[in-house]
Amino acid sequence: MLELGQGSTAAPANDLIMDVSEATFMQDVVEASQTTPVIVDFWAPWCGPCKTLGPALEAAVTAAGGAVKMAKINVDENQGIAGQMQIQSIPTVFAFYQGQPVDGFQGALPPSEIQAFVDRVIEAGGGPVDNGLDDAVAAAEEMLTEGDAQGAGETFAAILEQDQSHIVAFAGLARANIAMDALDQAEAVLNGAPAEMADAPELEAVRAQLELARQAEHAGPVAELRAAVAQNPDDLQARFDLATALHAAGDAQEAVTELLELFRMDREWNEGAAKAQLFTVFEALPANDPIVLNGRRKLSSMIFA
Repeated sequence: MLELGQGSTAAPANDLIMDVSEATFMQDVVEASQTTPVIVDFWAPWCGPCKTLGPALEAAVTAAGGAVKMAKINVDENQGIAGQMQIQSIPTVFAFYQGQPVDGFQGALPPSEIQAFVDRVIEAGGGPVDNGLDDAVAAAEEMLTEGDAQGAGETFAAILEQDQSHIVAFAGLARANIAMDALDQAEAVLNGAPAEMADAPELEAVRAQLELARQAEHAGPVAELRAAVAQNPDDLQARFDLATALHAAGDAQEAVTELLELFRMDREWNEGAAKAQLFTVFEALPANDPIVLNGRRKLSSMIFA
């Protein structure tokens, strides 16, 4: 596995993400956007959705490696500029290029839509800094899909030598290590990601995958656990262990089914372990996976029944 290299071409995060006031708006947004698009996030400390959207936007901007910048404006402290921009609710986000708003939205968005927004803004500014890295990411993902975790890991590490803030490469390198059962190394990769990326959805998904991989190391035989549950359906620990073993064996659907049944039987068992484990499984899978969509729907129907 390649070591993470030096000499990154990406701009430091503190050059990409700024706290902006009315006094600095012209310089940090209008003038700065003449050459590089600037995303402006209008937020406030008391705004719940802002606490989710802000870090996700920061992670996407950081991962873009200098193709876009971000300005954060606290509307409580900068009511004048908020009024000029006719901010009616928060979070509200605008993108500026060459001094003019070119895109924007209100309210929190899911990760895929946040990334799509950032991609549009980058395109408005002339496109990504380095499409070659995108090609390398695609090649590494294909290697990982085909079972060449070693090659994928080396490719992701090479990408990070060029751009140490490439969040997809960090996630990919950790996933490659998980695929090679190098779980401690995967954890080290995640811990080595820049602090501003810590809560990024890409890394949260890999943390869930890592947690499940560690559980798999101690999972019991599926057949024996099935027999134990059949003999005593009220043995909730055996049912939980069966779900863990099923997931370790690659059967995420059956694992979710067992966890949903456990939750139905006793949602408070072991401090809500069934619900917590379901969220871990959901987080580790793609958001649009049918297992996730159906599982979340069934869990919600139980919670709000």
